[in-house]
Amino acid sequence: MSIVTNKTATMTAGALQTLMENYGDDVWNYAYYLARSRSAADDIAQETFIRAFKYMNTFRGEAAVRTWLLQITRNRWLSYRSSSFIRRVTLQESAGRKLFSPSAEEVYMQQSLSSEVWKIVLQLPRKHREVLMLYAHYGLSMEELAGLLDISLPAAKSRLHRARQKAKEGWEKELGEP
Repeated sequence: MSIVTNKTATMTAGALQTLMENYGDDVWNYAYYLARSRSAADDIAQETFIRAFKYMNTFRGEAAVRTWLLQITRNRWLSYRSSSFIRRVTLQESAGRKLFSPSAEEVYMQQSLSSEVWKIVLQLPRKHREVLMLYAHYGLSMEELAGLLDISLPAAKSRLHRARQKAKEGWEKELGEP
């Protein structure tokens, strides 16, 4: 999908709508995976597309559009996570009882992640979960993984290898194998 015809071009409203239709689910799901909160995922996804619209002229086309959007999503999550306001609100929110039943989206996400393999993956440390999710679920190449995570290509390969090994160990433990 070509969304920019030259370096000075800006995104039209129609192109933004197409971008959101094509990649909105991927962006929101990744934001939810990172933030583990529906409202945070909504905010992060919205900010991702606002940034994409605002900074389209910085898209160099060196990565796929989806990879670029996932990178923006990750950066928005990192900013969200480090915000002192968000830390205070999240702490207060989590201290109280849950007054509402889960939404249909939350139920769907829980059911889709209920397979034994994903249960094991979700128990891994964040950096291992993230690399497996990006590689297996989003199908990113090693080069895209390295760029998105801001690490070298050998580091990305090593992290994926370690993540797979940890997942295998978790699976064997789950099955009761030595």
